[in-house]
Amino acid sequence: MEEKTVSRKVIYQGRILDLEVLEVELEDGRRALREVVRHCRAVAVVATLPDGELVFVRQYRKPVEREMLEVVAGLVEEDEDPADCARREVTEETGYEVGSLEHLGGLFPTPGYVSERIEIFHAELEGRRGRARPDADEAIEVVTMSAEEFRRLVREGAVEDGKTLAAWLLFEYHGGGIDRGTDGTHG
Repeated sequence: MEEKTVSRKVIYQGRILDLEVLEVELEDGRRALREVVRHCRAVAVVATLPDGELVFVRQYRKPVEREMLEVVAGLVEEDEDPADCARREVTEETGYEVGSLEHLGGLFPTPGYVSERIEIFHAELEGRRGRARPDADEAIEVVTMSAEEFRRLVREGAVEDGKTLAAWLLFEYHGGGIDRGTDGTHG
């Protein structure tokens, strides 16, 4: 299946997104309108400490008028490699340095009207925390917890951020999320 774009009208151009209205032609010749948010690429990072604790961030999200518990995430700058972006965002938002990084997959969070693609990573962090350097317009709280504590929050419906839930699913699928003993072994 494919839809051919017949016309495009840019309604708004912003710093991180553009809004377009497209007229498309369907395969059977009918025409339809599509409202599309063009959004830059992004990354989301499930971050773990050497003892197996998970590192999240909590911040207020104005569009939904509430605090959200989320994985570390951010926008990929023009010509930036997503892995480099993931490392940068972890350090900026949490103060931790990334020891190793694994790409877990990618996703389109809302393909019905948004072009954004998020690359998902797992970062094993170095143990010592430095100073976080969030963007000037961000207020971020760093939150650590065990995998079981996070699973409990998911079961209770306390985690509502889609990229965080999707990143967790990929992390678990790839064998992460296993609570470890103090010696670093799986237990």
